[in-house]
Amino acid sequence: MSTTEKTNKLTQEMKDSDFHKFFIEELQDIYWAETHLLKALPKMQKASTSKELASAIEKHLGETKNHVETLEQVFELLEEKAKAKKCEAMAGILAEGDSIVDDTERDSMTRDAGIILAAQKVEHYEIATYGTLRVFAQHMGHTEVYDL
Repeated sequence: MSTTEKTNKLTQEMKDSDFHKFFIEELQDIYWAETHLLKALPKMQKASTSKELASAIEKHLGETKNHVETLEQVFELLEEKAKAKKCEAMAGILAEGDSIVDDTERDSMTRDAGIILAAQKVEHYEIATYGTLRVFAQHMGHTEVYDL
């Protein structure tokens, strides 16, 4: 068996592994989260009172767009379709954010504080998820994914 054939066989075995499938599912999960954030963040920005908060949300929106593009690159590098799988954790955080906006007085400091709380939860979820996915990519030898 040639070196190329051995490499192809190992690559296929890795793609068929439960760990690789789990990795792909988690990528689909965060892809769903990021694409839904693209819709949710403008609503949060509109609901905010503080110009500083609105500006911070605008910055996060730009970062989220970059995350979506990076995830699409990752799927392409892994020869997988960029497909979203509902992220229950992010769905819950976003629902909580909607509830905060609905349950607080318009143009109030309380609403802004609630939006900040929801934004912090989103940020911490992203940090935990991307950190872990990078370790997974490194473990499987996906250096091109790890480096993104």
